[in-house]
Amino acid sequence: MNAEITVNKQTYAGLFTVGLATLMFEILLTRIFSVTMWYHFAFMATSVAMFGMTVGAVLVYLFPKFFTEERTKSHLAITSLLFAISIVVCFLIHLNIPFVPSLSIGGIASIASTYLVISIPFLFSGICICLALTKFPHQVSRLYAYDLAGASLGCILLIYIISITDGPTAVIIVAFLASIGAILFASEVASKRLMQIALISTLLLGSFAIVNTILVNNQSPLLRLMWVKGKFESAPIYEKWNSFSRITVSPDKDPAHPFGWGFSPVVPFNDKIEELALKIDASAATVITKFDGNFNKIEYLKYDITNLAHYIRKDAKVLAIGSGGGRDILSALLFGQKSVLGVEINYDIINAVTKKFGDFTGHLDRNPKVSFVADEARSYIARSKDKFDIIQISLIDTWAATASGAFVLSENSLYTIEGWKVFLEHLTDKGILTVSRWYVGKSPSEMYRLTSLATNSLMKSGITNTRNHIVIARRMFGQSDNEPVGVGTMLVSKEPFSEQDLDILQKVTKQMQFEIVLSPRFALDKNFKTIADGKNLDEFVAKFPLNIAAPTDDSPFFFNMLRLQDAFNPKLWYEEAWSSNLKAVVILGALLIVVIVLTFLCIIVPLLLTTKRATLKGALPLSLFFAGIGLGFMLVEISQMQRLIVFLGHPTYGLSVVLFSLLLSSGLGSYSTEKVSNKGMASSATLRLLLLLFTLYVFGKFTPYAIDLFDDATTAVRILVATGILLPLGFFMGMAFPMGMQLASQKSAELTPWLWGINGATSVCASVLAVAIALNSSISTSFWTGFACYLLAILAFVWASRGQVKLKQSAE
Repeated sequence: MNAEITVNKQTYAGLFTVGLATLMFEILLTRIFSVTMWYHFAFMATSVAMFGMTVGAVLVYLFPKFFTEERTKSHLAITSLLFAISIVVCFLIHLNIPFVPSLSIGGIASIASTYLVISIPFLFSGICICLALTKFPHQVSRLYAYDLAGASLGCILLIYIISITDGPTAVIIVAFLASIGAILFASEVASKRLMQIALISTLLLGSFAIVNTILVNNQSPLLRLMWVKGKFESAPIYEKWNSFSRITVSPDKDPAHPFGWGFSPVVPFNDKIEELALKIDASAATVITKFDGNFNKIEYLKYDITNLAHYIRKDAKVLAIGSGGGRDILSALLFGQKSVLGVEINYDIINAVTKKFGDFTGHLDRNPKVSFVADEARSYIARSKDKFDIIQISLIDTWAATASGAFVLSENSLYTIEGWKVFLEHLTDKGILTVSRWYVGKSPSEMYRLTSLATNSLMKSGITNTRNHIVIARRMFGQSDNEPVGVGTMLVSKEPFSEQDLDILQKVTKQMQFEIVLSPRFALDKNFKTIADGKNLDEFVAKFPLNIAAPTDDSPFFFNMLRLQDAFNPKLWYEEAWSSNLKAVVILGALLIVVIVLTFLCIIVPLLLTTKRATLKGALPLSLFFAGIGLGFMLVEISQMQRLIVFLGHPTYGLSVVLFSLLLSSGLGSYSTEKVSNKGMASSATLRLLLLLFTLYVFGKFTPYAIDLFDDATTAVRILVATGILLPLGFFMGMAFPMGMQLASQKSAELTPWLWGINGATSVCASVLAVAIALNSSISTSFWTGFACYLLAILAFVWASRGQVKLKQSAE
């Protein structure tokens, strides 16, 4: 091998650093997109990353005279430096692209332009990594392992970086790390200018990151988000980022006055209400209420429909899920309840309420009746030995709970049959689960689905006469798109509601001018009665225009009721006042089209136009193989992210644990193929692929049982369990790509870029397709579709291997 293309330590270190920065930027985009756009765009990050990197690899193939072996190390330094610079430039451009969440020309253009702009840094990263993995063929297994090891470390490192700074500054830090990679690559190139530029870039990025982090902690950053959700955002008085949310606190310009939200119109007017608005990812809102110990000043909370349960359960032990700004805590204290426990997934929200604004809130955490826990509510309750008289879930939205849903839509473990069974099991005999949701439209599909969830959960708990256990009341307060809008509160009792309970509820709702929607005595419309009775429920749900089936852990998409096949049916868009949750499915369909078109134009077409027909002759089996493993890997990876978000509670844990485990173990699997010799490679590779298929089958069959077994374990234990079951899976999946490349190289070296492009193109499409399959069917369906893709890939590999054997025999 020529000296100029020998792999040195700097090359390994540079590739490790670029791989680390690439994955960090990809994950960081899930946070940025959740704030600047909407939560259901967060999963687009993986598609953008893979699209950009695949286009970069295709460019290496299209211009072989430019990307020569002699210039490889110089190009590694240049492209890694361009990767660092373009991260900053493209991020700033993204912040200034107007976001239009609609199916208009402008809306699709804004999605496509964002997709293309953000893919540019990944294009340079793709060129860099492709050069490293293709120009040093004798070290490819080890180089690929370094690349994946860096990427796996990036999954963990970002969690700590973003917790000490903010999202925009974290982008600068990622660019800083990429520029370090450029220095490492440039150290092997005899170019002082290139080294000087890399050093200056690193120094400037590092200095800015340090200065802005200091300013961030002083609440005066130089770089911050200004355009969020398509609107200009004024500087908040407090801002804090973490790995799964961005919270801001601002003066409440629209306080919860008596004639808004869930308050009764007869509430005594209090013009001295003082509140601060706390927002999660610029959309989900809660309020921080001023409290000085005088309960007379918060008397208005008794007129809030979300607090209806307090009227029929006195001296109660209360658990408030998603305590937010503390309103449910104050309500429990106001009603004189025995104790109240606030479980909040976001520690920074608890810190803001009890410490940063503790003087404003009256330091609720110091009240002997009050305690706070920073944990995912369902897993905490499952581990708890306590039982409660009231478990309260007030307007816990997908925006707040899973705003950083990563590559997924709106998985939420709070709104599944399995989750509600846990809640019901932790109620006292007369305990009540009270859940409040928005009540929209003359046909309130979300409340229908909530009723379906309650009915199924009660039946799964062994209760047959479910109607006697459910009460729903509503408070309508306005109009949206000519549809009535309000808040609905559902009470689900472990025992049938007594006549005394129903009398009290009837009296209170009449005094408050609320409306009873459903009770054992009355149903506002026949749909509620049909659902609550539980008779012929499956048939009724199947015929309903929207999906109101009770969500399960395998299909936990409570907030997305539009079936994918109806995504472009305008008649259904307004079924629930064209809510953003229904719109998410439409946008998913539009994004799938955009991804397929861009992939075809930017990847498939260039490969078809530039690849010689003679080269493609006999390439069908290998093309099927690389398409199969591209589809299979992403379908398996994303389905497990969706499943583990429910299991682990935190969206970031689901994302980080899956990526870390699969990338690290895939790197080890790839490294293990280094010793597979060309002689007998086909039989050895086939055996390994069959072991992969067996591992996938075992994983798919037994993982749900493992999750059920450890459902009530601590977060640390559940992370270890998830990592343990993913490591062997990733190890075998990591073998497929290098073994396929080795077989392809034996047949025709010119064919490998085409196959790389096919693998990348199918991976890009699969990153969106996996979400579509899970949403329209289930997470399990997405996984087993990935299994089928791997089965197809193995059959194609055997086909290609036999063709290779025949070719060798004829040559002999």
